[in-house]
Amino acid sequence: MIPNTLQPLFWDTDVSAFQPLAYPDYTIFRVLEYGDDLALAWLRDTFGLPEICRVIRTERRLSPKSASFWALVYGIAEADVAALVQ
Repeated sequence: MIPNTLQPLFWDTDVSAFQPLAYPDYTIFRVLEYGDDLALAWLRDTFGLPEICRVIRTERRLSPKSASFWALVYGIAEADVAALVQ
């Protein structure tokens, strides 16, 4: 389940039935793109660093601004981030 404080990040999803662990890419993308510090803490606790880094590398829906920021934060080369490679 998604905590109440994070439900606005999933405005187009039925959060009462949504299982974030069943959709890690979508969940991680939404939090990275729209979340705050509280959401990021939940993300790290729920998915762990390797899974978050995997999504940063493979998720094309991240905006270039977010993708560049998270690549810098997690020490991922921009050439390895799908959202930044054309």
